[in-house]
Amino acid sequence: MPQTPVRPPTTTGTAAGTTSLTGDPTGEHPEGTSQKADVGEIGRGLSVVTDAVRTLPHRPGVYRMLNGAGEALYVGKAKNLKKRVVAYTRIAQMPARLQRMVTETRALEIIVTHTEAEALLLEINLIKQLKPRYNILLRDDKSFPYIMIPGDHPFPRVMKHRGARTKGNAYFGPFASAGAVNGTLATLQKVFLLRSCSDTVFANRTRPCLLHQIKRCCAPCVGHVDGAAYGKLVAEAREFLEGNSRALQTELARQMDAASAALDYEVAAEFRDRIRALTAVQAHQDINVRDLRETDVIALHRAGGQSCVQVFFFRAGQNFGNRAHFPAHGADEDDGAILEAFIGQFYDSAPAPREILINAPVPNRDLLAEALALRIGHAVTITVPQRGERRKLVDHAVINAREALGRRMAENTAQRSLLEGTAEVFKLAAAPERIEVYDNSHISGTHMVGAMIVAGPGGLMKNAYRKFNIRTADLAPGDDYGAMREVLTRRFARAQKEDPNRDLGQWPDLVLLDGGQGQLNAGLAVLAELGIDDLYIAAIAKGPDRNAGREQFFLPNMPPFTLPPAHPVLYFLQRLRDEAHRFAISTHRAKRSKAIGQSLLDEIAGIGAARKKALLRHFGSAKSVAAAGIADLEAVSGINAATAKKIYDHFHTTD
Repeated sequence: MPQTPVRPPTTTGTAAGTTSLTGDPTGEHPEGTSQKADVGEIGRGLSVVTDAVRTLPHRPGVYRMLNGAGEALYVGKAKNLKKRVVAYTRIAQMPARLQRMVTETRALEIIVTHTEAEALLLEINLIKQLKPRYNILLRDDKSFPYIMIPGDHPFPRVMKHRGARTKGNAYFGPFASAGAVNGTLATLQKVFLLRSCSDTVFANRTRPCLLHQIKRCCAPCVGHVDGAAYGKLVAEAREFLEGNSRALQTELARQMDAASAALDYEVAAEFRDRIRALTAVQAHQDINVRDLRETDVIALHRAGGQSCVQVFFFRAGQNFGNRAHFPAHGADEDDGAILEAFIGQFYDSAPAPREILINAPVPNRDLLAEALALRIGHAVTITVPQRGERRKLVDHAVINAREALGRRMAENTAQRSLLEGTAEVFKLAAAPERIEVYDNSHISGTHMVGAMIVAGPGGLMKNAYRKFNIRTADLAPGDDYGAMREVLTRRFARAQKEDPNRDLGQWPDLVLLDGGQGQLNAGLAVLAELGIDDLYIAAIAKGPDRNAGREQFFLPNMPPFTLPPAHPVLYFLQRLRDEAHRFAISTHRAKRSKAIGQSLLDEIAGIGAARKKALLRHFGSAKSVAAAGIADLEAVSGINAATAKKIYDHFHTTD
C-alpha cells in the first residue's frame, strides 16, 4: 500500500543534523535535580547528562546516548526532550542497568521532530540501524514472502516474491515463511491450474509439461486454454486469496453438477478435485477467523529472563502462518515495553495490517498506532481482546509462544552443555561464547573462496557468517594453505582495526580450521605475524580413509588426538565442520555459476544486449569475436567503425 510521506524532522545543531551535547564536569545541575553527591560516585556520565539537560528544548524528539567511542548506548524518543532526559539524572530512582548506561555515557545527541509520532518512527529507525546495547532489540528482521500475480502478461504466473513491490502487480501476504507460501502455491496449482513456469520457458514450450499431466496446470503455453478462460482462472485465484473461498467452492460445485448432468464426467471429475483441494485448505483453519480481513496476532511469553514473541498473520480469513521471535532486552523491562518496542521495530520492515491483536497492554498504544498509520497510509488499531474469537486467537498465540520459548531454552541448555564439553576437550578456561570455523573450496584451484561460520550459546549465528573471495594474485592453484593464510589475515587484521579493545563481542574464543597440521601451521603463522598471541586455535581433520568418526584434532605444541566415536563433543564439532564445508561449497558454486553465466563480451564498456546478440549471431561465439579483425566486426549489423575499433582494442591492446 502507498506510504504516507513523513515530514522531515527539525534538527538543532550544526553537525549532521543533530546537536552533540557533551558534559562539563564543572557544570551546574539543572533545576529539579539533587544529585551532586552522586556525581563523584558515578563519574563523568552523570555530568554529561546533567550538563546537557540545561540546553534541551521542551519539544518532541529523539536522543542518543553515546559512549567514549561514539557508539550508541541507547536511543529514546520523547514528547518533551527536556523533561524526559532529566529523569536520567535521578540515579537513585533508576535500575542498575540504566545506572550502568549513564556511567558509560560520554555524549548526548538529539534530533528535534515536529510530533511525537515522528519521534517514534525516527527512534525505531535508529534502533534498527545502530542496535544500541541498552535498547530492546528485535534480532530477527528478515523480510517476509508474498504471493505475486504479475499484471503485465496475458497469461500471468503465480510466484513467490520478496522485496520491493512494483506497481501493476497484485501481492498477497505477508506469509510467515517460504513454506507457507509454497503450500499456498501448491493449492493454487491444484485448484486453479495456473502456470508457475518462467516467461522464457512459457514462450518456448511446444508441448505440455509434466505439471499439466498431473493436473497442476492448464497448459496455456500450447493453447489448451485461451486468454479469456485463463483470465477467469486468475480472477478466481485472486478471489480465493482475498478470502472468498467458500463462495468459490459453491460456484465450483454448481459447475460440477452441471457437467455431471451433461454426462461430461471427465470435466465433472476435474471440478471435484478442485473442490477437494479447497476443502482441505478450509479444514486447516482450526479457529473460525472468517471475519478477520487483515489482522496480525502478537503474543508475548516470558520465562527464565528470556522472552518469545509469536506473530500470526491472518489475511482474508486465512491463516498465512506464524513466526517466533526472541527479542533481546533487560530483565527489568516489563511486558508492555517489550511488546511496544517489538511492534515498532517489526513493522519498520513489514507493512502493518489494519488490526493488531496483542496479549498485554502497551504504554503508548495510541501513539504507536498513529506512527504505524503515518508510515503505511491507513488506520491501524491495536487492541487487547478480552473475550470471543479474537481472545481465542490471542490465547492460541500465547500457547505457541510458550512452547517456542521452552524449545529454545532446552536447545540453549543442550548447546551450553556442548560448549562446556568443548572447553574441557580443548582445555579452555571457560565455555566458548563464540566459535569460528574456517574452510575453503575450489575446483582444481579455480574460483577459490574461503568461508567462516560462527556458533555460540544460541547455536549457529548465521548473520555472522562471512565469505572471502581469494584475491592473492600469485597464489598457486589449489594452494589451500595460502588461501587459509589470506582468509585469516583479512579476518583478524580487520578485527584489530574495528575492535581493538575486543569489547564488541566479535572476537572468537576458539578458532577451528578444517584441515590438519598444515592448516594449523598456516593459522599460527598469521596470528604471529599480526601479533595475536592469545587466541585459541585448533584444526580438525578426517582420520584414516577420511572416515567421519575418526577425526584427528591438532593443537599447537601437542601431538594430534582423537575422541571416542560416541563422544557428544565429537559429534558437535563434526556438525560445525560440516556446516563450514557446506557454506564454503555453496559459496564456491554461486561464484562458479556467476562466472559461467558471464561472457567475454560483458567486459566491454558500451556493448549492450542487442549488440552482443548481433555479434554472437554473426560469429557464433565470444571467442570468435575476440579473434575477429576490425573489418569483420564492422560487417555486423549495428556495429559502426568506432564500436568495431573499441571491440578490437579491448581484445588486442595490452597494458
